[in-house]
Amino acid sequence: MSKCADASIRLKFNSEKQLDALLVALMPEIETFLTHRSTVKLLKERCCLILTVTAEDIIALRATLNAYLYWVHSSLKVIGVLENS
Repeated sequence: MSKCADASIRLKFNSEKQLDALLVALMPEIETFLTHRSTVKLLKERCCLILTVTAEDIIALRATLNAYLYWVHSSLKVIGVLENS
């Protein structure tokens, strides 16, 4: 893949437990995200998640970022519901 666009996003969490639960939720997506136009790396650094996307073009970058940020948002809503029950 020839690199034309990349982005890194650092998301800070209130607790390491919440971040660990999010990483467990995202692992199936990392393992099965099938595209040749972008690659994704997740890195845990204390209470931060660093999401790095490298893509062939800006369209693939935007699509991949949108997908992962949506999954993060949805997972955090579910984690919040489970923590409050």
